[in-house]
Amino acid sequence: MERLASEVPSTNERENRVYAIVRTGGRQQKVAVGDVIEVDRMSDSKVGDAVELSTLLVVDGDAVTSDPWVLAGVKVHAEVVDHHKGAKIDILKYKNKTGYRKRIGHRQLHTALKITGIDSAAK
Repeated sequence: MERLASEVPSTNERENRVYAIVRTGGRQQKVAVGDVIEVDRMSDSKVGDAVELSTLLVVDGDAVTSDPWVLAGVKVHAEVVDHHKGAKIDILKYKNKTGYRKRIGHRQLHTALKITGIDSAAK
């Protein structure tokens, strides 16, 4: 099966591709400018506030920056879009022959962030 020329990304698209791996709430996420991500609730921020996230890795085209000294000055800028609850998780507990049944649920609180900018790594 042949690939069409329009399906293969050009060298310019590969070179301009900038993304970062950020740490939020004990988790790591891959983000690019314009992405909307869900993180654990940031209770101290309101909708429209600007937030800075710490970076673990920055990829700018073919250049990969993972040096902690360089990344200390690189921040990912985001804007708070929304606060909401996640999907409901049902927890069922059951013990055989004792009549013990317990049903509880949980909805995690989330904050939606829109990535507005990624600082370039100073070399």
